[in-house]
Amino acid sequence: MAKDEINAFLGSGTIYEGKLNFQGSVRIDGNFTGEVISEGTLVVGKDAKMKGQIRVSQMILSGHITGEVYATERVVLHKTANLVGTLHTPALVVEEGAKVEGQVSMNGATEAIVKEPAA
Repeated sequence: MAKDEINAFLGSGTIYEGKLNFQGSVRIDGNFTGEVISEGTLVVGKDAKMKGQIRVSQMILSGHITGEVYATERVVLHKTANLVGTLHTPALVVEEGAKVEGQVSMNGATEAIVKEPAA
């Protein structure tokens, strides 16, 4: 993915807590705690630390995530990726060296989960 395709960027040293909604692609290289909801692509850099719930179409992970990840299209775990928690996705690409601790579900039933849950 080229840098010019990224719509927003939370750089290294950034600390963010809360809820993030976006369109297109967002890259996170800092610390994020909370909830991410998007029909776009989330790119998590190798120095990033995220905690919470993530609901996206695609995710490319090089950093650390603790929590629940729901992806309607696919997830790519690079060799520096570390995922602790639950992963739901119909397609998964894992490079040698990536770490997953928890549950992985690839039953394809994540179709409607990107939409924000009803209150």
